[in-house]
Amino acid sequence: MNPISKKDHISKENLNSFKDELSLLNQQWQSVIVGQHDVLEKILVALIANGHVLLEGVPGLAKTLIISTLSKLLGVEYKRIQFTPDMLPSDIIGTQIYNASKQSFEPKKGPIFSQFILADEINRAPAKVQSALLESMQEKQVTIGTKTHKLPEPFFVLATQNPIDQDGTYPLPEAQMDRFIFKTLLTYPSKEEEKQIIQRFQSGFPVITKSVVEIETIAKIQKEASDMYIDEKVSEYIIRLIDATRFPENHGLDQLKPYIRCGASPRATLAFISAAKAYAYLQHRNYVIPEDIKYLAFDILRHRLNLTFAAEAESMTGDKIIEIILGNVEVP
Repeated sequence: MNPISKKDHISKENLNSFKDELSLLNQQWQSVIVGQHDVLEKILVALIANGHVLLEGVPGLAKTLIISTLSKLLGVEYKRIQFTPDMLPSDIIGTQIYNASKQSFEPKKGPIFSQFILADEINRAPAKVQSALLESMQEKQVTIGTKTHKLPEPFFVLATQNPIDQDGTYPLPEAQMDRFIFKTLLTYPSKEEEKQIIQRFQSGFPVITKSVVEIETIAKIQKEASDMYIDEKVSEYIIRLIDATRFPENHGLDQLKPYIRCGASPRATLAFISAAKAYAYLQHRNYVIPEDIKYLAFDILRHRLNLTFAAEAESMTGDKIIEIILGNVEVP
């Protein structure tokens, strides 16, 4: 594999043009958030890849603090939408209000019209409300009545959900899940991290008073990352991984066939491409390597595998299936 055979990919010089800004962003972010380094990295990868993130974890793991701190560091408009069972789609996207003086209906925009959205506990709301985000996440626009309204740029959704076995939660529709570039799992802090949390709680958590990276810079980083080079062999590796989720028997994985109802969609293939380029950019490489794909595979695929009842009965999780696939599909 020759990672520098393409003439129009990003140069090493341009690759380092925003290195200091990204380093400062990470430093300030981690001064507020204790641990969760992998989660923070995945969120930043998703932002650079122009995707959205679904965080799953029990309450109290700083999900809200993560996104609110990032919005302050970037100086963008941020809104938090608390999902509840009694919500209506209009509570998110807005509705039409009759203006008696003009004798016409006018749009009243909802909280979705913001650059950063925290969709908190998204699986507390019924499917109709969850699906209200579909158009905004994919098309970066919202339809109110008969008129379509563009959303501000950048538009980034970080949704949180509780584990689906908790009371009062609803599984997200497959179409909704597929719109998230990542599903990332939040875990409990280690004992050492718990000590740091106590120390910061007693002394006071750092307060972010100003942005450290201009949002225009993020737009430039997104453009540079999209120009990263990905070799044809790496692209073929992605295709083989995706195909193995659909037709495992074609890859010598007949034991997985009873567990997978539907495999990953073509949107997962595109997610691999954009996310791998963004991750390689953060690693200060101007090309993608197979290890990037393996590192991102769980977060890209775990919410895109539709498993059978047999998988649930035998405790065969999506992560276990992905691990088996990664261990058996040939790496270039």
